[in-house]
Amino acid sequence: MIRPIRRANPALLAALVAAACVRGGPSAATKAAAASSPSAGTPGAEPAGAWEVLFDGHDLSRWRGFRMDHVPAAWRIEDGAIALEPGTDGERADLITRDTYRDFELELEWKIAPGGNSGIIYRVGENEPYTWRTGPEMQVLDNERAEDNHPASHRAGALYDLYAPSEETVRPAGQWNHVRIVVRDGRVEHWLNGKRIVAYELGSDDWKAHVQASKFRTMPAFGTVTDGHIALQDHGAAVWYRNVRIRRL
Repeated sequence: MIRPIRRANPALLAALVAAACVRGGPSAATKAAAASSPSAGTPGAEPAGAWEVLFDGHDLSRWRGFRMDHVPAAWRIEDGAIALEPGTDGERADLITRDTYRDFELELEWKIAPGGNSGIIYRVGENEPYTWRTGPEMQVLDNERAEDNHPASHRAGALYDLYAPSEETVRPAGQWNHVRIVVRDGRVEHWLNGKRIVAYELGSDDWKAHVQASKFRTMPAFGTVTDGHIALQDHGAAVWYRNVRIRRL
C-alpha cells in the first residue's frame, strides 16, 4: 500500500533552519564562496558588467601594438594562447587593448619561459614612450631564474617596484598561473592563483610614499591615467597569455 505523503509544517521548518544557523553559523562552503566572489574585499561593490572576451584563443582583433594600429610581428597565436616570440625580426612593442578601461576586473592566465620577465600593465596612456611610464605593472616573472628577482617588489605578482606580494603563490616557469586584477574607485587588488597578494589605493598618501621611494619618482605621468589600456609587456623573453577576459565595474 502506498502511504500518503505528509506535508511538512512550513513554520516548523523555518524554526529548525534558524536554529541551525544560530548554532553553526555559515558553512565552510559558504565562506569559501564568499571569499572567492568577484566583489570580495571591495565593500559596497555594485553589480559588474558583462564579461568581455579579450582573447578567445583564435583572434587578436581586440589588440594592437603600443602606439601602433596593428599587432607587431613578435606577437602571435600559439596553441590557443597569445605568444611572444622575442627573436622575431621586425617591429617590437608591448601589446595593448584597443579599448580603454577605468574600473574593471581582469582575469587571465600566463606562463613564462625559464629566466623570463614580462608584465601586465593597466591604465596605460600613449603620451609617454613606454607603457610603464604611465601604467602600474603586475610583475610576470620566473622567480627562480630571472635576473630581476630582487627586491621582493620585483617578484611575480608584485606591483612592480612599489608593493611586494604578501606571499609567494607563483608556479614554476612553464606552468600556467591564474591572475585576477580588480580596480575600483582607486582601490586595486592583485590576485595570483587564488590568493590576494597585493592591495593598495591609487593616489593615497601611502601610494605617494611608495612612488617617491621607487624608480617612478621621476615620471610625473605615472599612475595618473584614469581610463587606459591593458598592456602585455614585451620584455624580451618568451611568454604566453590565454583565457583573457575583462568586465567593467
